[in-house]
Amino acid sequence: MSAPTRPPSIDHGVTSLLWAVFFGLFIYFGLVAIGAKGGFAFVLALLAAGGIWLFVRTRGESRG
Repeated sequence: MSAPTRPPSIDHGVTSLLWAVFFGLFIYFGLVAIGAKGGFAFVLALLAAGGIWLFVRTRGESRG
């Protein structure tokens, strides 16, 4: 029998970026859906995505 294969390791920075992009898009489309102007929604989503990336990058890694 062969040993079970593990999925490839993904760098924590890449994982942080994926979370930031997902939530940034979520915030952008949410703001546009409630009637915010596109430019305002874009800037706010960009700032939020940057904050989310920083938060997940510094505090999101498991300590196990």
